[in-house]
Amino acid sequence: MAVHLPQPKQLRDLLADLLGRDVTLSPSPPFAPGPDTPATVAVYVDDSLRISALIACDLALSARAGAAIGLVPLADAEAAIGDGGLTETIAENLAEVLNIAASTFNVPGADHLRLHQVHPAGPPLDPQVRISTLTLGRREDLRVDIPGYGSGILSIVLL
Repeated sequence: MAVHLPQPKQLRDLLADLLGRDVTLSPSPPFAPGPDTPATVAVYVDDSLRISALIACDLALSARAGAAIGLVPLADAEAAIGDGGLTETIAENLAEVLNIAASTFNVPGADHLRLHQVHPAGPPLDPQVRISTLTLGRREDLRVDIPGYGSGILSIVLL
């Protein structure tokens, strides 16, 4: 079996349902988290706890999606972006989105994945996790526009 790379339409539908907004996605250059580009990284594992996929969200999308799902005011999301890290509430909200996003990997005939860990934007990323986000090959890099909240970058990386 292999890991399924979620298609943009799957992600758009999931995000639109979760956020209750008509989210749009468009292709983006590959996103590379680093010391000056904070990111939230969700780590997904298979049934034998092997890390199989990552979803990385830049700070802008982390704050905006985490705020949008919890109906947190846009000003709070913008403040988190300005501060360079997520509040506890926004981080928890985003972790819920990323947990539900595991469903996009789980299609018939593919390995079953589940959320293992979320590294919220702000603190330095574990170097191994950061390096894994730079993997080329089976990945999808997307700009996500959330009406009323703004946009950011989301990358799905299969390992």
